[in-house]
Amino acid sequence: MIGGNTLGIKDYLLKELESLLEEKIEKGKFLREDIFLKIVEISHNINKEISVAIDRNGKILDINIGDSGSATLPKVEYKDRKLCGVRIIHTHPSGSARLSDVDISALIELKLDAMSAIGINKDGSINGISMGFCKVQDNNILHEEYLSKNLMTVENYNFLAKIQEIEKELRARIIDEDYKEYAILVGRESQESLEELKELASACDIETVHIMLQKGSKIDKSFYIGSGKVVELARAKQIRAANLIIFDEELSGIQIRNLEDNIGCRVIDRTSLILEIFARRARTKEAKIQVKLAELKYRGTRLIGFGTELSRIGGGLGNRGLGETKLELDRRKIKDEISNLRDELEKIKKIRGTQRERREKSNMGKISLVGYTNVGKSTLRNLIVKNYCKDNSPKTEDVFAENMLFATLDTTVRVVELKDKKEVAVIDTVGFIRKLPHDLVEAFKSTLEEVIFSDVLIHVVDASSENLFKEISVVEGVLKELGCENKPTILALNKTDKISEEKLEEVKEQLLNYEIVEISAKENINIDLLLDKAVDKLPEQLKKAEYLIPYSDTAMSAYIHNNSSVLSEEYLGEGIKLVAMVDDKVYNKCKKYMK
Repeated sequence: MIGGNTLGIKDYLLKELESLLEEKIEKGKFLREDIFLKIVEISHNINKEISVAIDRNGKILDINIGDSGSATLPKVEYKDRKLCGVRIIHTHPSGSARLSDVDISALIELKLDAMSAIGINKDGSINGISMGFCKVQDNNILHEEYLSKNLMTVENYNFLAKIQEIEKELRARIIDEDYKEYAILVGRESQESLEELKELASACDIETVHIMLQKGSKIDKSFYIGSGKVVELARAKQIRAANLIIFDEELSGIQIRNLEDNIGCRVIDRTSLILEIFARRARTKEAKIQVKLAELKYRGTRLIGFGTELSRIGGGLGNRGLGETKLELDRRKIKDEISNLRDELEKIKKIRGTQRERREKSNMGKISLVGYTNVGKSTLRNLIVKNYCKDNSPKTEDVFAENMLFATLDTTVRVVELKDKKEVAVIDTVGFIRKLPHDLVEAFKSTLEEVIFSDVLIHVVDASSENLFKEISVVEGVLKELGCENKPTILALNKTDKISEEKLEEVKEQLLNYEIVEISAKENINIDLLLDKAVDKLPEQLKKAEYLIPYSDTAMSAYIHNNSSVLSEEYLGEGIKLVAMVDDKVYNKCKKYMK
């Protein structure tokens, strides 16, 4: 049976190809001239690429027909430190005999014995034959290519000796086959945006091997970048041995499909990368649901490009759908799953709302730490909790804080007691970033409600960042989207220990409209000052009151302890003297005991 695109091909030609499946090539010979002259003839007549797979015994395993440059390759078995035992010989109708980027990618990724291309002139004659082989260099599998004009020379080439040489190298060296991602980054906006994309890739254990910036405002509907840039990208991918292309902007499903077809490897965009990071970092059930929800909404509009298997980076984003009916089924499945996830989030939201109501009843002030990702919010939060927490219960454990983007995803709320015995809730939030996917902002709104209901915001910024002002602008944009732009805010210039006094003064001169506190969370500098200023901005809801509770009414003493912040307690002859910060309810209920 002949595979591939056989539509419109005459039956007698298909039968001629099928008859070749019964033929055999002498063991040790690369090809058989008469067989491949027939394949060249048919390929020229139908103007389609024909691909033939042969094992080492000379048996023809598969013949496949495709449009020019798109014949499907057979499935081959993966073998550790060995070649797969199959060579592919295919035609390039009206094309060069040189291997294409897709050919080379298939050679390396499938570890073929060889990949050969036969170039066919417009008159049907052969313009050359290439033979490509894997080679080991610096612990990586690369390729080498030989070109010949003579079919007889290729037919008698001692390729078995070549294969033995390659497999000897594979056995002798440790090949880096841990499926590590090596990416080329592509963008249009700016070099600094691509540098941030590089950090995002690193946060996902992806190594950047090349960065490509295309200037200009015109967006290509088919490829996002121009077709000439696609060719350049395919070459760079091959030269750099990359296996992943990451675009700095969102791509449509059609653009992803077209790029993958032309470049020969997986293509993803910035949003997909951020979703992957969020999926890896989410710890709580709520965060995992939120990420999955955003992921489904994003992928639901891109089934044409992503196919039906909603796997992430390592799983291969280039799979295709199986037809219109299948696409509709997948869309319905995604829609149902989104509905179920929203129901689960609503339940968690109610629990969070109940917890928030308890804090509001206690008139406890709420201070949220917000800011760009990786500016030190979690480090600051851990330091505040360590310095001011009332006890060493498990609730006071540190949140994950590392020098990487999106180290923290889960919003945490911890109660701390300040020096005046006043209790406040300190809330750490997920970091913001430029081009933060809208679906993620929407999905995380239930978590970010803690920011919405906060009394004061501490906007933490990295004073040493070269993109400080843009990062401030991004955070303010997200806060505006949440409706929090007018909340009392303090700008905490963090990491001041990493810059000079002169640079710090330059930064402050451009932030005259902000209330600033210079801090270093790492070095524990000015943290008390920061909290004092934040507390000063809290709404004054508590009153200081002094009570004398008779020993006959100790239940009232317990009530005051449970519903207010007790500053001092003294046991006197006539009763218990309490000084406490109380709200209106406690104040009115205990009024008769006031001194």
